[in-house]
Amino acid sequence: MRKIKVIGVLLILMIVLVQCQKSSVFPDEQYDDRLSGGVETVFDATSKAFSNMFTELGVYDEHVHSLGDDVFSRTFVSAPAPINSGLGALYNNVSCISCHHNDGIGLPTVGELQSSMLVRISLPGTDANGGPVAVPGYGLQLQDKAVFGKMPECKVNITYTYQAGTLDDGTSYILRAPSYTLTNLYTPINGNYMLSPRLAPPMIGLGLLEAIPESQIVAGADPNDANGDGIKGHANYVWDAITKSKQLGRFGWKANTASIITQVASAFNQDMGLTTSILPVENSFGQSQNDGLKDDPEIADTLLNAVKFYAQTLRVPARRNTTDATVKRGEQLFALGKCVNCHKQTFTTGVDVSRKYMSNQVIHPYTDMLLHDMGPGLADNRTDYLAGGQEWRTAPLWGLGLFEIINNPGYYLHDGRARTLTEAIMWHGGEAEASKAYFSHLSTSDRNAMLKFLKSL
Repeated sequence: MRKIKVIGVLLILMIVLVQCQKSSVFPDEQYDDRLSGGVETVFDATSKAFSNMFTELGVYDEHVHSLGDDVFSRTFVSAPAPINSGLGALYNNVSCISCHHNDGIGLPTVGELQSSMLVRISLPGTDANGGPVAVPGYGLQLQDKAVFGKMPECKVNITYTYQAGTLDDGTSYILRAPSYTLTNLYTPINGNYMLSPRLAPPMIGLGLLEAIPESQIVAGADPNDANGDGIKGHANYVWDAITKSKQLGRFGWKANTASIITQVASAFNQDMGLTTSILPVENSFGQSQNDGLKDDPEIADTLLNAVKFYAQTLRVPARRNTTDATVKRGEQLFALGKCVNCHKQTFTTGVDVSRKYMSNQVIHPYTDMLLHDMGPGLADNRTDYLAGGQEWRTAPLWGLGLFEIINNPGYYLHDGRARTLTEAIMWHGGEAEASKAYFSHLSTSDRNAMLKFLKSL
């Protein structure tokens, strides 16, 4: 009898503890609808909503995150210098935060290329690892800036042409199509090169996306459209500089990077000319602009790993207005239009006993992490491992409704050509052609409902 009473008391205590834990984080019965990033979801809709540190970290991990935040915000300078040394000789920007303003998406530009966008370049074909072929004298990314005494590779100029359209209810819209030209080349480019502009993506939820088991991602692939829904998503497998093998691509607009630490090392190297133990060779190696210094790696592993951890532990903002009838209607229309066939709502992260804050979390990123043919309108016609010239990774939609607040104004798609969500949808083609047509045919009230749903994310 005493044993039964003890067990009963323990059960009551467990229930109370669970209820208290739940209510302290999610104060009302609708918390499941808003829980975009699992237990680490943050209820913040301000301009700093993308910059919140995970709350379940230990003291040491909080220190590492803060160090990574500090490095992410540092302005680097050319060597030799007492601090933050090693910039260049060729680079696109002087700090991480200059591209990822408020940890959000970058901003496009008109005229000469500005700080938040970069341009990849390659020749037709594949290299020994199945990736893009580097352009002699230029590599795989154009650097439009250089330290004192060195010449940038080129200038990138951006112009737009405008295409007017009308939705079925008579609402007009204007799409702008970008065009890119290179001027002031430091040396001629030989061959039929291909360009691909890329905006800096948002930083939120990266650690959670990395924690999704590969099996869950590839389970959604249907490269031959076996189910007949018109969607042919497939995974990208890319060369990983750490494992020296092909790995599932998760990050980047074409899923061309396997891990966060590789992405961080690549950004240091290509965007700022900073070497690491992972990528110890200067981006200008073999070119006349190379600084010739023997100071590699320029970023210590302690700092590299801190920035990686910072990127892994930024919280995802909660959804808003989930009980609103119009938002609920928009969510239904989003499903009826088969948008969810690519923008998959839910994944569950893998079990990780060492990182309980990322372990077994039900998350709602609205991406399948796969590549899809988006049609000729969005094509860069540049292959990237298994990604074709018209293919892009499904962009996560969590945080989408805060883009305008974070960046003011917000821009959308891989090159920021879309200035509104309607424009972004109307740029969809290829596998998304039917969903675009569905959106175009909606009544004014239903279309506004779908847009309101998207802005609740």
